[in-house]
Amino acid sequence: MHQSPPSDSADAKSDGFVASWRVFQTTKLYDVLCAGPLILWYGSSAGRLMPALFEKLESTDINKIDIAFVLSVLAQTAGIALIVLALIFLLVRRPAKGKAKGVMPRLAAIAGTYLGVAVVWLPPHPMGLMLSFLSLTLILCGVAFAIFSLFHLGRSFSLMAEARRLVTDGPYSSIRHPLYLGEAISMFGLTLQYLSPLALGILVLQFAFQLLRMKNEENVLASLFPEYDSYRARTARLLPGVY
Repeated sequence: MHQSPPSDSADAKSDGFVASWRVFQTTKLYDVLCAGPLILWYGSSAGRLMPALFEKLESTDINKIDIAFVLSVLAQTAGIALIVLALIFLLVRRPAKGKAKGVMPRLAAIAGTYLGVAVVWLPPHPMGLMLSFLSLTLILCGVAFAIFSLFHLGRSFSLMAEARRLVTDGPYSSIRHPLYLGEAISMFGLTLQYLSPLALGILVLQFAFQLLRMKNEENVLASLFPEYDSYRARTARLLPGVY
């Protein structure tokens, strides 16, 4: 009776494992497992903010509430909502169809994502009426635009440089990265609540990594969707007529 050489059997098992692993990488379970550290980071960051907000509400005399207090509470609540929203879309997104190759795109995505909420671990900065109003306005405008973008992006939301489907409607009809624009506006508003040289340094560094993420994501999309080059030619990266 003929038997396959041991090397052929080992090669077949290896090929089977590689094929199974590639299939597993397209599943939702794999996507959630890869996002696990980011899910914990977002969850712990939101969890850090909530007790402080509740304590602030419980310890305040209702008769001494003024407009500055209301604006401060609303600004903090909007900051929590931004983090929770990103967490929800991270959990419900589609598995990726393609992703950037190499280590640097992943490092840029991880740094941009983690630094995005890193300021909430800094000591809060006392805010007066004007700073509270400015922080609230920026966060609400940024969050509103981010939500608008997210609902058009839907389950194609990514944190790494990945592609799920090509979205060209809504804000994406004129801006290639409207979600990043909304995040940048809201992050600036959130940073005002922790205003310091370190907080501003984190904000600048985070935005630099976001620019790298945009470039990496565009390369992935261009490799998967033939129509992306024409889409890129007629849209702005962030600000129409500017950049």
